[in-house]
Amino acid sequence: MSDRSAKSEQKLVYAFAAGYVDGRANMTELLGGKGANLAEMASLGLPVPPGFTITTKVCDEYYALGRKLPEALKPQVEKAIELVGKAVGATFGDVERPLLVSVRSGARASMPGMMDTILNLGLNDETVEGLAKRSDDRRFAYDSYRRFIQMYSDVVLGVDHGVFEDILESFKNLNALGSDTELSAEDWAQIIEEYKQAVVDNLGRPFPQDINEQLYGAIAAVFGSWQNARAITYRRLHDIPDAWGTAVTVQAMVFGNLGENSATGVAFTRNPSTGAKEIYGEFLLNAQGEDVVAGIRTPQPLTERARREAREDSPSLQELMPKLYDNLVSVFARLEKHYLDMQDVEFTIENGKLWILQTRSGKRTAEASLRIAVDLAEEGVISKADAVMRINAGALDQLLHPTLDPDAKRDVLTTGLPASPGAASGEIVFTADDAEVERAQRRDVILVRLETSPEDIHGMHAAVGILTARGGMTSHAAVVARGMGRPCVSGAGALRIDANAGTLQVGNRTLRKGDIITIDGSTGQVLAGRAKMREPELSGAFATLMGWADSERRLGVRANADTPRDARQAREFGAEGIGLCRTEHMFFDADRILAVREMIIAEDTAGRRTALAKILPMQRGDFEQIFEIMAGLPVTIRLLDPPLHEFLPSHAEDIQAVAAELGITPAKLQHRVAQLAEFNPMLGFRGCRLAIAYPEIAEMQARAIFEAAINVEKKSGEPVKLEVMVPLVAFRGEFEILRDVIERTGKAVEKESGAKLDYLVGTMIELPRAALRAGEVAEGETGAAFFSFGTNDLTQTTLGLSRDDAGSTLEEYTAKKIFTVDPFVSLDIDGVGELIRIGVERGRAVKPGLKVGICGEHGGDAKSVDFFDSIGLDYVSCSPYRIPIARLAAAQAAIKAKAGNKAVTVRE
Repeated sequence: MSDRSAKSEQKLVYAFAAGYVDGRANMTELLGGKGANLAEMASLGLPVPPGFTITTKVCDEYYALGRKLPEALKPQVEKAIELVGKAVGATFGDVERPLLVSVRSGARASMPGMMDTILNLGLNDETVEGLAKRSDDRRFAYDSYRRFIQMYSDVVLGVDHGVFEDILESFKNLNALGSDTELSAEDWAQIIEEYKQAVVDNLGRPFPQDINEQLYGAIAAVFGSWQNARAITYRRLHDIPDAWGTAVTVQAMVFGNLGENSATGVAFTRNPSTGAKEIYGEFLLNAQGEDVVAGIRTPQPLTERARREAREDSPSLQELMPKLYDNLVSVFARLEKHYLDMQDVEFTIENGKLWILQTRSGKRTAEASLRIAVDLAEEGVISKADAVMRINAGALDQLLHPTLDPDAKRDVLTTGLPASPGAASGEIVFTADDAEVERAQRRDVILVRLETSPEDIHGMHAAVGILTARGGMTSHAAVVARGMGRPCVSGAGALRIDANAGTLQVGNRTLRKGDIITIDGSTGQVLAGRAKMREPELSGAFATLMGWADSERRLGVRANADTPRDARQAREFGAEGIGLCRTEHMFFDADRILAVREMIIAEDTAGRRTALAKILPMQRGDFEQIFEIMAGLPVTIRLLDPPLHEFLPSHAEDIQAVAAELGITPAKLQHRVAQLAEFNPMLGFRGCRLAIAYPEIAEMQARAIFEAAINVEKKSGEPVKLEVMVPLVAFRGEFEILRDVIERTGKAVEKESGAKLDYLVGTMIELPRAALRAGEVAEGETGAAFFSFGTNDLTQTTLGLSRDDAGSTLEEYTAKKIFTVDPFVSLDIDGVGELIRIGVERGRAVKPGLKVGICGEHGGDAKSVDFFDSIGLDYVSCSPYRIPIARLAAAQAAIKAKAGNKAVTVRE
């Protein structure tokens, strides 16, 4: 231990035993989930083996001291272990009645299997004899000792467990023994000597016989496991802060391997896969808990129902030990009633006595989470608002897309980024055109690209899934795929794609066009062959809970939808309108891209108007369909935004083909491509700048929008709630010029049709200047009637970071804790969020009641939605498949706001 001491008055150890309990369930920050729950169960009078928990503060101290335990810990541990010994009638280190303990981790958030555990601590060459006498089972004692040596040597001393497995397997082979249960006490004693020699051979020192050295070595090792690779990865994946640290619980051992009247098991008080109100679990006779986890033996079902369903021959616990089973069921009921949630319980039966080793809120699927929350509310255990808070909004993605069957065999080729959830199997194609051709022949295809571009939109739409070698979670492929509800794996850097040769290489394996692959957009895995799927099932519990959520939320939820298909999907998922309809996506369809290209290469206004006249009826038809689908709900249509070069080919062979279609020379087309080329297109000739240079584009789009609205109103008799949005405005002058174009076109359409139009003209806030000068942009009757913050581009322009090229920077910044989360996934509240707050305040200062929303992908991120609710936005808009997430997150934000953000947390 270190010479540096913690403050003597600081309580570092909290004990729990019958009649003596220091901690409570609400002390998870200090005692971790395991320690707090053990203390709580002990205070309830449940049969919990006595023990003590060393606080997370000691974990902080351990790392502050350079991975050393503080001296102040020792006297508190000595006092606590004496208390534990008295509770069980044993003494730590006594050769006659030795106290044995387990040493386990226990973080604030459950991290199952990520950190280290040591069992049977307190055994040495002397105390093993005392255990043999006390248990009247010499074989059991020596089996326990060899387990301890193997586990302690691996976890604390750093001797690979494979060394011991080799010794054991060699002994069994030499002695013609098939399983561990065939080994006698004498066999185990011989193996123990070989184990101890292996420690000497590997470390140059003997296995520790001093039980106090064992204890403090184990405590330090468990604290050290907080920073092991798997724990670090788990925390990153589940957004668990590194600063939380872990507690360490030391607990008296109880043994499930004392004979046929002993057992160990794990149970959930409800089914964690479906949420059904049924006990779900398994057990092993005459075994320790590690045997269940390690899969050394096949566990048996707890209940007769499960045994029959599994057609299992081995008897259930319900049949073998009916009284103990009934006792266990009553404990489950008490735990659920106390904790108000489904519990994951570990238990041991020692010589016919039941012990509860741990309880925690059980991990569950999204489907089970919904059903359990709804059932608990309908049973009167929790309120409807509590049920809404129980669901992790982001986990709803699992329900909205097909997923891989958990039991499916997986031939994993590589793993990329889980860019868009769901799973899909299909034939490999390497071009968007091929995807469209194959889809027309009713074949499912996976579009495999080095990276995607807007020109691939038709192929992405035709494919059942998208796989790219480059790009991040918010790359073009990822954003578009999420909007379409297509599974996508991006950034799979191990792929070697040769589209010309029609091959895909991964390591030493080569796949070709037409070969079947499966992608899992929820995990990033790329699999060879076709894998078994599970189709999404939006159960009654889903509809019930979403209804409760809608009754709680203040924030509106709209959809980013560019096509009739998107709009229908959005309505099915409960969208309250369209917050962003990107008109350029309509331009990429095969039947209209030629007219768009004619407009771009035109040399004068007349030429552009001729080409635009061909596009007008197509756009009008698109808008009519969308207005009809969204009947009675607001629709915000953004004018053309991307740079014109995105509509033109870039490769020489494509230029040849397109030039022929256009009836011009390749040289002329190449010249126009060169004219439009930019070093930084994101900050170039795009957005409102296009329409200011070529107002005829805005005129055509406004006319298509207005004529569609009038046609639908005449057909349905219902007014269209129309909002026209000008993109990328930085100056009021830009907005005024385009507002004039839009209004002039509107008046012309009114005059021609004899109908009256009712619409708003607003702007998309995507540049920091627009947010800072929001008052100027909104002021007066000629100012913007609404704001919609485009958080994707606002994040790029604020951070000076391109989302399509940010992969390496994001990885580096996350590793060095400059970013705690990808700012393109979850809003940078301190920076980008501050600009949005300023924009809202300044806009509403000059125009009270100004309608304000956001339409970036952040609208479907639960943490971002919470912020948007807090600053008073009117709505968020997101991809159709993220609408349920936004609805639930908005409800949770409202519930927290009503509670004053006190003691209301979303369950993971």
